[in-house]
Amino acid sequence: MRNLILALFTVFILQNTVYADIIKFVQVTDAHFKTQDEYTGEVLTKAVKDINKESDVSFVVFTGDNIDSPRPDYVPPFVKIINKLHAPYYIVLGNHDVYKNNGLSKKQYLEIVHENNPFYFRMKPNYVFKKKGFVFIVVDGAKEVIPGSIGYYKEDTLKWLDKQLTKYKRNKVIIIQHFPVVSAKEISSHRVYNKEDYLKLLDKHDNVVSVVAGHLHTNSEIMRNGVYHITSPTLLSEKPVYKVISVSVTKGFSPMVYTELKEVDMKQK
Repeated sequence: MRNLILALFTVFILQNTVYADIIKFVQVTDAHFKTQDEYTGEVLTKAVKDINKESDVSFVVFTGDNIDSPRPDYVPPFVKIINKLHAPYYIVLGNHDVYKNNGLSKKQYLEIVHENNPFYFRMKPNYVFKKKGFVFIVVDGAKEVIPGSIGYYKEDTLKWLDKQLTKYKRNKVIIIQHFPVVSAKEISSHRVYNKEDYLKLLDKHDNVVSVVAGHLHTNSEIMRNGVYHITSPTLLSEKPVYKVISVSVTKGFSPMVYTELKEVDMKQK
């Protein structure tokens, strides 16, 4: 009888316990690394050291303009520095990263990353990965034939995104990209061509928690129709920074997104 009461009590506790999916990750954006500029390498190296001191980091994402110019010789030293991260990393392409006619297409860029990190298998600019109950969708808006500062999420890219959001409709999704579609600072030279089409697509789905971007070199966080749009400053800010993002989803409650800009300790050796 005592065992039966204990079992029923345990079931009652389990049924009434609130469970939460929680994840913490780091965003580094617009590093603009170049081999002839020692400062960019120093900032990136010290940012990696700082991030390695952060606790409970599931992964690090580099949200575009990782290198300053689309030069194949910039990619290997960039990758060798970020290979020292203790957490896995993911790469997004920005407008400074690729230019097909300059010898650095998206395919070539990702092949070079893989050559310098055999454990990096993301060989397409649009991809999905999962962590701790969350689905992360990397969406590519960079132009490689006629590059420029204006983002372009092509029709087939938006169709692919729509398909992924439908596929993972029961999951909480975080979208990661270079070009923001919602930001406090609108810059015509850095806009997105078909932004309204993208926003209509987001409005169709109710599983997107946040969209994380860079590109504008400014800090902006705006809630639009239940989606938290995060735009983060360049790593090469006057005081170099990266952003720590934590997301918590509890059944029966709205998702919570917490962010913190962390200044890189440039005095460390």
